[in-house]
Amino acid sequence: MIRLFKHYISYNVVLLSLIDLMLLVLAGELAWRFRVAQIGAAVGQISDRALEIVAFSAVIWVAMIAVGSYGHQALRSIRFATARLLVAVSLGVLAIALMNFVFPGSALWRSVLLYAMGLAILFLVGNRVLTGRLLGVENFRRTVLVLGAGERAQRLERLAERPESGFRVAAFIAMGNAEPVVVSAVRRETIADLGRYADGLGASEVVLALQERRNSLPLKDLLRVKTKGVDVADFSSFLEREMGRVDLDTLNPSWLIFSDGFSAGRRLSSIAKRAFDIVASLLLLVVGLPLIGLFALLVKLESDGPAFFRQKRVGLYGQEFTLIKLRSMRSDAEAGGSKWAEKDDPRITRVGRFIRMVRIDELPQVWSVLKGEMSFVGPRPEVPAFVTMLDKELPYYAERHVVKPGITGWAQINYPYGASTEDARHKLEYDLYYAKNYTPFLDLLILIQTARVILWPEGAR
Repeated sequence: MIRLFKHYISYNVVLLSLIDLMLLVLAGELAWRFRVAQIGAAVGQISDRALEIVAFSAVIWVAMIAVGSYGHQALRSIRFATARLLVAVSLGVLAIALMNFVFPGSALWRSVLLYAMGLAILFLVGNRVLTGRLLGVENFRRTVLVLGAGERAQRLERLAERPESGFRVAAFIAMGNAEPVVVSAVRRETIADLGRYADGLGASEVVLALQERRNSLPLKDLLRVKTKGVDVADFSSFLEREMGRVDLDTLNPSWLIFSDGFSAGRRLSSIAKRAFDIVASLLLLVVGLPLIGLFALLVKLESDGPAFFRQKRVGLYGQEFTLIKLRSMRSDAEAGGSKWAEKDDPRITRVGRFIRMVRIDELPQVWSVLKGEMSFVGPRPEVPAFVTMLDKELPYYAERHVVKPGITGWAQINYPYGASTEDARHKLEYDLYYAKNYTPFLDLLILIQTARVILWPEGAR
């Protein structure tokens, strides 16, 4: 894993994305050369079109991130990756064509874009085929050594077996006298020098997965490993990095206090976040008002009741505010009190089902963003009754309120729509990760990938 602005990204994704970016630049340049050769024009200096080709590559690249071309499924399935690449390149080329229509004079003519589109798809798909066949996923995975052979170690064993896993376990070391849960574990007493043993396995990291750490830390072993240049990771920190969420099952207050996160040095980031919220919400309100008005009329025509749904929600530091959405359910949907949405919920109207699917019902929340009650990115705000219930049932639930709630968030792009306490628990793990590791880079990543959730709304209810 490589850490960019406090967010972890696997090495294979970084390497693949950089190769993709270079291939996109190559596709743009070759497309230009093919086209000018056809019409007998001069190729010209590359510096004259460098800006347009870089812009073409960047737009397609961002579109690839947005539609999930670097997600787990896309990395392990050529068919899935090809489908996402086709959508990404098509959307990117369409965006560039529209920009060229507004700002004419670009070197990327429509004919050049057509060639570039075909070459980009060919290069990108070819890159994935060659990378998968010649190198294989295993060559991108890190090798780790696990100290422990109990239930925690077994959990790491299962995590490593996933196709999308970014690591493989070279060996498990049984550190105590208890019977190991991992049957393949090697007894510590059979190893003379743990540092040399780790070096011999080619391990780049040692993960501490002991069931009980109190007065049982193998300090001498850990020091020997560390001086060999091998990284040492705590179990909770390793899970956070690999899964992109804070694991509630192993979480304790001391880890939250002493681990990296919840930095006080992000004041400038908060100022930039607020500035972005103001500018973007003003633009969206101006552009989106006709759309809001149209669907508000359709909601009114289909069913009795107000076009807008207003409800109290819990925001920053537990303060309540009124959230406004386009009404997607019958007006009497919560006559008996707030309750979870269900799959194929009968309370949802026909217009409501459509606006939920394409997320148009969320547009009026931009007003709450402008007022400062919400942000574009953050944990979803819950109703006070649910917050009171979940605060009693889920540990550390109150910590999700240390950041402003958002229209979209880390949990929304990583976990399908939740409608139970167990779903709320899983989403809390992602919300805590966001609150702990917030940076503008993570916000940008979430905003880009929100497009994937809208284009493939498998979690909408």
